Amino acid sequence: TSPYKPTGASSDRTTCARCYYRYRSLRMTRSRPCHRKRQGIPPQGRNPFVVDYDPTPPLPSEYREGNARAVRPRDAATLVIVRNDASPKILLGKRAASHRFMPNKFVFPGGKLDRADQRIAVEESLHPAVLDRLRKNVPKRVTENTLRGLALAAIRETFEETGLVVGRATRHPSASRDPVWQQYFSNGVTPPLGDLDFIARAITPTYRTRRFDTRFFMVEENCLYNDPEALQDASGELLELCWVTPEEARNLDLPGVTRWVIDRVEERLATQRHVRQRQSAPFIRFINGDTRVIAL
Repeated sequence: TSPYKPTGASSDRTTCARCYYRYRSLRMTRSRPCHRKRQGIPPQGRNPFVVDYDPTPPLPSEYREGNARAVRPRDAATLVIVRNDASPKILLGKRAASHRFMPNKFVFPGGKLDRADQRIAVEESLHPAVLDRLRKNVPKRVTENTLRGLALAAIRETFEETGLVVGRATRHPSASRDPVWQQYFSNGVTPPLGDLDFIARAITPTYRTRRFDTRFFMVEENCLYNDPEALQDASGELLELCWVTPEEARNLDLPGVTRWVIDRVEERLATQRHVRQRQSAPFIRFINGDTRVIAL
């Protein structure tokens, strides 16, 4: 086995993902110091947002080949639903063992952005501050329909994977040719975009064969149209759906990014509701093996 591990895969964090990947691609077995040590860079980095972030160690099949180009990340969205019980709870589900990306891990519902998400017309708009944050650090060619589509993708994937309808009753539901959206709108609801908060963004490290540019949204229980206990493994993608407190969630088998987002959720919940949507959101990515984060 290789003695080199990506940052966060070991407790001492002595070797970053950049050096691990380089040594692995060159099939090196002799120990060499990480570039951080050679350049005098502190192992933990300098950004307070990421001292608690540990990338999930990939399976052997998830590593990019040494000479292959980095895979372009695909746009994706995730929804964190918060129940306001005596202790706030969040919804998690376990990815099936057959998944090629993070199998058997507990995650929030979510998935890739579909074309249908960008085409449907809905009654509500995103909060202006949320839309402004989504616009940051994206190419100029990205339209508002795409940015709004990310929030809609989070709602659609949640409905598809859990059976929960995140929506508000309406007399004039939208129409779509997409079968999942058709089923969603048959409940007589419209997506409550105005209540969604954009709390974080993360891009999968470049050394992985499957990469996603994921936006994490948060919404509270009052935006659920149906019973929050009416959970179903609707698509079979998420199993063992459960409402758990953040502390209980940390005892589950979580990807590093999910564990990191749970910390962001707790920070959000500690602030007053009327200012949450105006707060900045951390954007984490990996450049040349180094973890970089900015506030959106």
